[in-house]
Amino acid sequence: MRPIVEFCTNNMHHGTDAVMRELEQNPDIDVIEYGCLGNCGQCYMEPYALVNGEIVPAETADELLQAILHKIEQWEKQFDWLDE
Repeated sequence: MRPIVEFCTNNMHHGTDAVMRELEQNPDIDVIEYGCLGNCGQCYMEPYALVNGEIVPAETADELLQAILHKIEQWEKQFDWLDE
């Protein structure tokens, strides 16, 4: 199962478009762009994305990328026992 990262086009003014393009380069991550994710207040205030349906916010786009990768790493650890 691959992680799903969702972006709002209205949040791109925070620089999340670069984050989205970076993640799209990874074939192990499903990246989806929507016109609206319904988190308008948050979208206006800060960069964010949804990782497997959970909001991941940050102060900058660079921090958002790191937060997303960290969230994915945490999520993948939940399934480590399946590999044993």
